Amino acid sequence: MASGFFALLDDIAAMMDDVAVMSKVAAKKTAGILGDDLAVNAEKASGFISSRELPVLWAITKGSFLNKVIILPIAFLLSAFLPVAIIIILVLGGLYLAYEGAEKIYEYFFPHAHLKPEISSEQLTEEQILALEKEKIKSAIVTDFILSVEIIIIALGTVIGKPISSQIMVVSIIAIIATVGVYGIVAIIIRMDEAGLKLIQLNKREGSFTYKLGTILVKALPKVIKSLSVIGTIALILVSGGIFVHNIDFLHNILPQIPSIIVEFMVGLVIGLLVLGIVNLFKKIFIKQQVA
Repeated sequence: MASGFFALLDDIAAMMDDVAVMSKVAAKKTAGILGDDLAVNAEKASGFISSRELPVLWAITKGSFLNKVIILPIAFLLSAFLPVAIIIILVLGGLYLAYEGAEKIYEYFFPHAHLKPEISSEQLTEEQILALEKEKIKSAIVTDFILSVEIIIIALGTVIGKPISSQIMVVSIIAIIATVGVYGIVAIIIRMDEAGLKLIQLNKREGSFTYKLGTILVKALPKVIKSLSVIGTIALILVSGGIFVHNIDFLHNILPQIPSIIVEFMVGLVIGLLVLGIVNLFKKIFIKQQVA
């Protein structure tokens, strides 16, 4: 009886070791899209009055947890009964990510004309501010849903063929990291300026350490968010390119003499630009039909 019990413990320990190794691999695979998730949500959770930043972020975080509760069972069922669907969803998601990355690059070089003037919060009533807040939260949760699908499917793609128990544990760990880790870092980022102001108030003498550090934090916030946006765009292209290269046979050994990271970026960018061109063409056709 005792030997059987210890054998069971050995099996559990071995399984947990396997789960830890697979989780590490899955975390590496999803790192790029987690970076984009971080950049997107840092941008969406900023811009509110100080007292509303954390409540807004908490509302988005709860929405993110709900997204994953919806996505995880569907992903496991597909993995168990229709594994080919995982690859199809990966590629379709890769097309979306490539399009989004290419659209951001296109927007940088050819910015769209913004017809609506910006309205400051001082011109809005409290009800209008709350309505805009709800709209922004809803937008953030929808974006999170799309990114969550990709994170979970990419993580699941690293453990296809493994026992379903291992798949559930590994992907669930990644889903928790994707929510707690990303939104925890976002909370730190969006409160940088507030922390900086408190440091400045500790000692208002300009030459003091706290004043200098506080000033750096206040000035750094917009630059950090902007840099995260750039990093996130690069990550979108790389993640999508990696999806195409690893899941489309034709692209497996394309340009073997060039480092894989460059190949993946090139593939992601080219396909993204193609999808962007097709989408823009359909938009123009749709607009012409409406005008006619």
